Amino acid sequence: MNVTDIIFELIDLRSFSNLWFWIMLAVQWWMASHWILGVPFDMILRARKHGGPAQDALEDLTRVHVNRLLHIIHVSGGWIIAFAAFVLSGLAVTGFWYGAEFSQAVFCLLFPLSVCLLLSVQAAHRIADGEHKGEALQARLIKLRLAVQAVGMVSMLLTAVWGMYQNLNISVLN
Repeated sequence: MNVTDIIFELIDLRSFSNLWFWIMLAVQWWMASHWILGVPFDMILRARKHGGPAQDALEDLTRVHVNRLLHIIHVSGGWIIAFAAFVLSGLAVTGFWYGAEFSQAVFCLLFPLSVCLLLSVQAAHRIADGEHKGEALQARLIKLRLAVQAVGMVSMLLTAVWGMYQNLNISVLN
């Protein structure tokens, strides 16, 4: 056994059998469900519990992030959608049609995040249209968090099933 074989055996380059992929998947969904429209979830809970200055801070931070997101979407939303569609379709074709495991793994990371981005844009429009104060804002942010968590749970389940399938396929072929 030469040095390169030892190195490649120690550093597994396949995505679904790599521990770092699964750590990254878990951290990605933890971050996505903690930062709702750029607002940390503990800030929402603090505003819900104490009100007053905590609620004012929540409304201010939410307003800043909602306005920023909607400005980006209105200015360059078409280009962002076109680029995202290009990247996701390229990953899907190279991953699932041509069998590149790395593309499959990146697709499993990015596609659910794009769904969460669409949910965030929808929530941002609703907040900008009137649900930007008090309990209505808190409820909208909590509903968005639950939706992001649901997407994350389904995504993690499907990714785990697909990863196990890929690992079993590769172990049977060897």
